[in-house]
Amino acid sequence: MTAYDVIVLAGGAAKRLGGADKPGVRVGGRALLDRVLAACDGAARTVVVGDRRATARPVVWTREVPEGGGPLAALGAGLKLTTAEYVLVLSADLPFLGPGTADALLAAAGRPGREGALCTDPDGRDQPLVAAYRAEPLRRELALIATEYGSLAGLPLRILTAELELARIDAGPDAVFDCDTWDDIAAARARIREHGAVLDEWITSVKNELGIELDVDTGVLLDLARDAAHGVARPAAPLTTFLVGYAAARASAGAGPDEAAAAVAEASRKATALALRWEAEAAEAAGQGGDAAGGPAGGTKPDAGREGTGTP
Repeated sequence: MTAYDVIVLAGGAAKRLGGADKPGVRVGGRALLDRVLAACDGAARTVVVGDRRATARPVVWTREVPEGGGPLAALGAGLKLTTAEYVLVLSADLPFLGPGTADALLAAAGRPGREGALCTDPDGRDQPLVAAYRAEPLRRELALIATEYGSLAGLPLRILTAELELARIDAGPDAVFDCDTWDDIAAARARIREHGAVLDEWITSVKNELGIELDVDTGVLLDLARDAAHGVARPAAPLTTFLVGYAAARASAGAGPDEAAAAVAEASRKATALALRWEAEAAEAAGQGGDAAGGPAGGTKPDAGREGTGTP
């Protein structure tokens, strides 16, 4: 993986939000700034240009000079605190930016003859704050611009990007969706609650809130909850998944995320098997699997299969 630093610009006036603290506005229970930071957690150093605030992970803070001097001045201030060969540059209002976009930008910036790469929106417009740049050409051009204009304050980013050899990638509309207005915020909040996305968004938010770095097969846990609810009783579902998590934590104490994920899978397997045994016994007692007094019909073991359990 390409080594890189990241600069997040979080110091705008947010005039179209009525001057609200835009980086702190929450979408899916997480601040916009934290959602952006989650997409670039592989950075060697993360510099945020803006007012200090609580963040989900450690960052280095700075401000542009003068404050409110615009994105080019903010970029210049952030660049002074980076040392990596490549710099990911992002605005703090990208609720759907993902690690895949960051990786694609860094890969494109590393192509021969390129000094960086930026995303384009669905209309083909450049998005210089969803971009990766080689640090040396970036420093060179910023210095030349500062010399020519006397300062970076108040200057648009297109002055910079026009002087660099940049690759352009179409990362899809989600990657460049930014929140400039309250309508944008409302649209982002609605989108994460759509049926196909809400569960992943919720799990990600919970893991961030609890400080958990763990990738588990959520399908396995959902199947376990279903089997516990059907085979035992509905309240057994949340209680069982809690106990599985507790058992996995004890089994993997001091281990890494991979071992912890394996412990969850193993605890889930054991609990699922137990729930299926309960379900089979209930079916047997109800006369669905054989005579309750004489044992299952044909000598089949109660947990040998799930046929006839009614599980969807």
